Amino acid sequence: MRTLQTRWFGTGIIALLGLFVGFMSARARPLQNAERTASPEPLLTLDPAQSTVHWTVDSTLHTVHGTFVLTRGTVQFDPETGKASGEIIVSAQSGESGDRSRDARMHNEILESAKYPEVIFRPTQIEGQVARSGVSDLKLHGIFSIRGSDHALVALVHVEMSADRWKGSCTFDVPYTAWGMKNPSNFLLKVKPLVNVEMETGGSIQVAQ
Repeated sequence: MRTLQTRWFGTGIIALLGLFVGFMSARARPLQNAERTASPEPLLTLDPAQSTVHWTVDSTLHTVHGTFVLTRGTVQFDPETGKASGEIIVSAQSGESGDRSRDARMHNEILESAKYPEVIFRPTQIEGQVARSGVSDLKLHGIFSIRGSDHALVALVHVEMSADRWKGSCTFDVPYTAWGMKNPSNFLLKVKPLVNVEMETGGSIQVAQ
């Protein structure tokens, strides 16, 4: 009788072990499949030759228009989660508005571009779905570094994707006085504490696994 019970007990243990192994294998399979079918992460390179950076600021007398030069940039993102990375770098020293005296004041007193020669945007998250081909309108969240300080920023982005090329535009506002920069207003001229920036750009697409 004890021998029979022992056999049944041993058979039961083996059966339970078999069920446990089968259960764990079944749970592992979907994860492996998800890993195999994960979407590749596109890497967008910004071409300075295709890029223009325009800025405007309003005052009581007129609207001032100017430009900056894009130095280089890349943006990589996960199509599933929207998580983004990379850097977009603009030369602070390239800023100009067509007025030598005004530009000298901008560089010396506001941007301090000799000390902080670059303005950098580091994307962190894409809000919205990026179409693999065609047009998308998105919000790009990131960290905007200017004059040695980091600030959260959201840019409105319009982008058109093709197989290996892309082009797009983005707009955002820089509240420069709120970010600790000097307002150039005087008793005759009142300048608004907000600069509007518009960038047109484009470049190549690589797919990183």
